[in-house]
Amino acid sequence: NVLANKYLPKGAGAVFTFDLEGGRQAGQDFISGLTLWSHLANVGDTKSLVIHPASTTHRQLSDEELVAAGIGQGTIRLSVGIEQIDDLIWDLDQGFLELQSKDNK
Repeated sequence: NVLANKYLPKGAGAVFTFDLEGGRQAGQDFISGLTLWSHLANVGDTKSLVIHPASTTHRQLSDEELVAAGIGQGTIRLSVGIEQIDDLIWDLDQGFLELQSKDNK
């Protein structure tokens, strides 16, 4: 990625953030589809962690405060641990499949 290479010339860290369409429910559904990622509010562990800030660490904020903090209703944060990458990717796929199954019902 051009921006990652520009701003992180020595490589990216282990924490990644992305937004899911579908708001809070999508974030919660995605996490419910995961089995390998631990749903915890800390970072920097050797195990892989996932959090949905809008319903956990920042749940006390109003929608306007979330936007001001750069947190969307569907924001997901991943802290990648030392597990096998293929296993982690497979598990993330399970989270996305969980979202798709909810969309089709």
